Amino acid sequence: MKYFHSFDAIKIITMKKILYLAVFGFCLGANAQSNDALTKHYEAYYKQMKAQGDVQGLINAITHLNVLKPSEARKDTLAYIYLKEGKFNQALNTIGAEQKSTDSEMALEVKAVALKSLGNMEGSIPFFKAIYDKNKNAQVAYELAELNLNLNKLTEAKKYIDLGLTNVKDNQGKSFYETQQPYKVSLKSAFYYLDALVQFNQNKEANKPAALLLLDKALAIEPQFNMALIAKNALSPQTQSTETKE
Repeated sequence: MKYFHSFDAIKIITMKKILYLAVFGFCLGANAQSNDALTKHYEAYYKQMKAQGDVQGLINAITHLNVLKPSEARKDTLAYIYLKEGKFNQALNTIGAEQKSTDSEMALEVKAVALKSLGNMEGSIPFFKAIYDKNKNAQVAYELAELNLNLNKLTEAKKYIDLGLTNVKDNQGKSFYETQQPYKVSLKSAFYYLDALVQFNQNKEANKPAALLLLDKALAIEPQFNMALIAKNALSPQTQSTETKE
């Protein structure tokens, strides 16, 4: 009799396990179906927000999709949207500020521009370098030259000016924002202007004539280049002699 009682007990335990596994399997299946339905919903929602040009809607849709089905490409896209909206901290919080060998070009751009915009020039340089190494773009070379000049790394600045001038195309431009109305000049002209600043800072007395010649080259391309005009007036011997007399 004891044997049959033990056998019944084993059957009850076995049935409970089967019932538990069945319920667990059902819950997993239901959860998977629920996730799939939600994913389809937010994919459709994303398309609709994109069609309407609703940026916050796009952010919401991608955030939900990343929770449901995490994706590095989707994270990069979300970070890029934050970047374009001027939300630099949110962009970096989305993908991180560390450099990874798996960084996509979009991730590199987000990290480079966001760090620069937040005032971390030193931190942004490795990302701009990684971008430049991939495509040798003259506009990226300008960013690197300007960053290094601002950090007083004149040799590095000069290196990227020379590289930029080698690869610059006639249709490439550079925007400036120091005036009430932003304006754009030829990138080649901007490189000559930057080169003048580097030359001058390398030796302020000995290199002044060379710096003025470079500013003249910049102005020969863009006669209304405001920053080059300001720099030329500041370095011009005539301006300085007038200031001395006053």
